[in-house]
Amino acid sequence: MGRHEWYTGNRRWRLTALLGVGVAALALVITLINTLPGGGSTAGTSRDGDKVHGTPATPPEHPEPYVGWGFTHTQYSADQGSGTATDRVEQLLAKDAGLPQVQALMGWGADNPEPVKGHYDFGAMDRRIDFIRRSGGTPVVTLCCSPDWMKGGRAGVDNTDWSQAALETAPTPDHYQDFADLAATVAKRYPDVRHFIVWNEFKGFWNNAKGRWDYEGYTTMYNLVYQALKKVDKDIMVGGPYLVMDSVDPRDPKASTALKGPWGAMDQRVLDAFGYWSRHRAGADFVVVDGSSYTNDDELLPDEFAATDKLTAVGEWVRQQTRDLPLWWAEYYVEPADGNDERRGWSEAHRLAVHATGMIAMVKGGADSGFYWNPEEKTGPDCPGCLWTPTDASDGGRELPMYDLVSRFGQAFPPGTRYETVSVAPDDVPNVRVLAGSKKILVVNILDRAISAQVDGKRFDMRAYEVKWLDR
Repeated sequence: MGRHEWYTGNRRWRLTALLGVGVAALALVITLINTLPGGGSTAGTSRDGDKVHGTPATPPEHPEPYVGWGFTHTQYSADQGSGTATDRVEQLLAKDAGLPQVQALMGWGADNPEPVKGHYDFGAMDRRIDFIRRSGGTPVVTLCCSPDWMKGGRAGVDNTDWSQAALETAPTPDHYQDFADLAATVAKRYPDVRHFIVWNEFKGFWNNAKGRWDYEGYTTMYNLVYQALKKVDKDIMVGGPYLVMDSVDPRDPKASTALKGPWGAMDQRVLDAFGYWSRHRAGADFVVVDGSSYTNDDELLPDEFAATDKLTAVGEWVRQQTRDLPLWWAEYYVEPADGNDERRGWSEAHRLAVHATGMIAMVKGGADSGFYWNPEEKTGPDCPGCLWTPTDASDGGRELPMYDLVSRFGQAFPPGTRYETVSVAPDDVPNVRVLAGSKKILVVNILDRAISAQVDGKRFDMRAYEVKWLDR
C-alpha cells in the first residue's frame, strides 16, 4: 500500500504491506457477463456552518449506487491556482460530465470541519465541492478523518494536529456518535452529494493488545454513521469498510487458507475484519476496498503485468461475501513508490499500460467503480502519473495521458456494461490484455517493443506498451 502524509494528501504512511510469492498470468480475454442496472461559485466561508455555499444540483430522485470510474482529489488540485489553468481543468472535466470525483472530509485539501463541537469550518470543503459541481462531476465524500476533540486532542482551529500520529487516530468510542452527527451535518450541507464512504483504511482501528483490527469498533461507528445519514435522506448511498486488502507469504502464520493463489495469500486478519463488518453492518449500498498489486517489498511478481491478477482474486472473493452489492475500489496501485513516495521509475507509456491492465483485472473481479488517486503536484511542469499539469501557472491544467485513460475507461465501460468475448490470434495471446464491451475494445501491449496484433478479427500494429481503443 502507498503511504499517507495526511494533511498534504500524498501517500506517505504505510499502514500494512502486501507480500506474495508469485502471480498467475491474467486471462487475456474477458468473458464476463454483468447485468447490473444500468454549478455555483463559492459565496465565502463560514465557521459556524450556517449555510450551504454555492448552488447544489438537484439530487436524483432515485440515486444509483453505481457511479463508475473516476478519481480522488488530493492536497493540491484544480480548485486553486491560476484562473486560466483551473478553468482549463473545469472544461476538461465538463466534457466527461458525471465523472466521479472523491473528496475527503478532513485532510487531502480539506480543513478541520468541526474544530469545536457544534462550530464548523467548511471553507476548504466548500471550495472542493463547488469545483466538482462546476466541472459537472459526480461528488463522492469519504468520511475521514475526525476533529481532534473526538480523539483525545484539544478543541480549537489553532490546535488541529496535522501530524501522522494524530490524523491516523480514530474517534474514541464515546465520540462515535459525534462523528455520526458530523456526517449528518455534511450530508445536509451538500444535498447533491449522494454517495458517502465511511472512514478510510481502518485508520486508527488497530488493536495492539489482540494483534488484529478492531473491527468491532469500526463496525459500531460505521453503523451509527449509516443510520445518521439515512435519517437525513433514506436515498443517500453509504458504503464501507474501505479495508486495505493486504496479502502475505503463504508460509506466514497469518496467511489465509481460503483466499490464496500463485500471487500469495491474503492476511487472515483482514478477511476476519471484513467478515465481521459484513455480518454486523446495519446496511450498505455498496462495498469498498483498497489495495495494490505489489508486495510489501514493492516486488511485482512474477512481473508488473501478471501481478495485477491479485486485484481479480480479491474482487471475486469480496463479491462472494457481499453478493449483489456493487464493488468499489477506493484506491488501487500497480506501480511501487520510492522512499519519497514518488513514482518516477517508469515511462508514461509503461505506466499507462500497467495501469490499464490493472483496471481490466478489477473489472474481471467484478468491480463496478474505481477511483484513481491523483498524485497532483503543487507546481509544474513535471508530474508523473498526474491527470493534468499543476494549476499554479496560467499554462497549467493541461490534460495528461493518465486522464485520457481514466476518462475513456469510464465512458467505455460504465456500470451495467455487458462484457463480451472477442477473438485474439493465438500468436498474439501472450502479448496483449483485452477488455471488450458492445461498442469499445481496450487492447494493451504488455511488451516493451512494437508488435502486430489481431483482435476481434482486426489486424493492427501497436507501439511498445501501447494502450489502444477499438470501435466495434
